[in-house]
Amino acid sequence: MDIVVVFLIIFGLIFFTGGAVGILRFPDFYSRLHPAGKLDTGGGFLIMVALALFNLHHFSLSTLLTSFKIILIVVFVFLSSPTAIHGIVDAGVRAGLGPWTKKND
Repeated sequence: MDIVVVFLIIFGLIFFTGGAVGILRFPDFYSRLHPAGKLDTGGGFLIMVALALFNLHHFSLSTLLTSFKIILIVVFVFLSSPTAIHGIVDAGVRAGLGPWTKKND
């Protein structure tokens, strides 16, 4: 069980790292929001599932309920993160922020 938890945490950290690199490397506001929304949600999912599994080492009703609460947090993040990203993109569009275009020299 520990090996599965370690792999989930490592892959979650890879997702978070990819999101951070994408935010730093992409050229404009809209393309930076893509890794912010997708990869952070995926990384959070993997790490929270690892935490829920790790919590079940000493199986009892209280640890089962705690793991269930962690999974509910994951569901909330899956619902709220895309909604928040959409709201941020909509605010950028309403503010008149245009997408990046490559300039020919």
